[in-house]
Amino acid sequence: MPSRYAVRIGKIDVLVVSDGVLPLPTKMLGHNVEPAVRATWLNNMFLPPDAFDWSLNAVLVRSGGQTILIDAGLGLDPNLNLPRAGQLVRRLQAAGIDLASVTDVVLTHMHMDHVGGLLVDGVKERLRPDLKIHVAAAEVKFWEAPDFTHVNMPQGFPDALRTVAKRFAQEYRGQLRLFDEEHKVAPGVIVQRTGGHTPGHSVVRLASGGDRLTFAGDAVFTVGFEHPDWHNGFEHDPEEAARVRVRLLGDLAATGEQLIATHLPFPSVGRVAVDGNAFRWVPVFWDY
Repeated sequence: MPSRYAVRIGKIDVLVVSDGVLPLPTKMLGHNVEPAVRATWLNNMFLPPDAFDWSLNAVLVRSGGQTILIDAGLGLDPNLNLPRAGQLVRRLQAAGIDLASVTDVVLTHMHMDHVGGLLVDGVKERLRPDLKIHVAAAEVKFWEAPDFTHVNMPQGFPDALRTVAKRFAQEYRGQLRLFDEEHKVAPGVIVQRTGGHTPGHSVVRLASGGDRLTFAGDAVFTVGFEHPDWHNGFEHDPEEAARVRVRLLGDLAATGEQLIATHLPFPSVGRVAVDGNAFRWVPVFWDY
């Protein structure tokens, strides 16, 4: 099945790689609206009423002699029974990507479906010893004592998220490169903190030769175009997350640049249009 898709942004090579899919209950999508309203949207989108598969997308970027992995996938968590996720390392290998060639990792945030791939047995030993892992300082600070009072997650997820984030920080602390608001990773590759989803959640902006693309991490979900004010169960500050989403989608609609996001359907490459008081997702035509 398709698991990677290539995009060119000026002189920057971009490869979207699927980490698989994550089945989640629909009740955590737009949990601040009436169930009947949410059910109508799901029905109109031809989605099942109780649960559906969320895509997990990571991105590999090559710019200025650097090879940058943006997010690292779920990895393996047998306690959560998610056998169709955690495919990133295998699929990078299938694409001919040697883990030792990765010079930098950028983390949009430290939820387990973004850092877990670095905790798979044998992965750290295959990474280069001078690997730099770029993450917002606010994100690392948050996971020292995370607040789950505003989330709406399936049972077991909060404990798993705490455990994975703590283990990741312990194992890779010496390779973390912290930034406050904005940081240049490579030529044309800028990571910017947005907050909202988590305090240190960040997006990655690519620009080269007049072309632009944003990897939005978890700032945007499928329902977020029509209903940017709907809260997602994994958002630690859902009100701020909604404000971030509206600002980001408005910016993308104004520039016409391409968008990729973690949980939009693979390969998740498209653009944003304004649609009245909301937005419209315009996927690109696949380039075979």
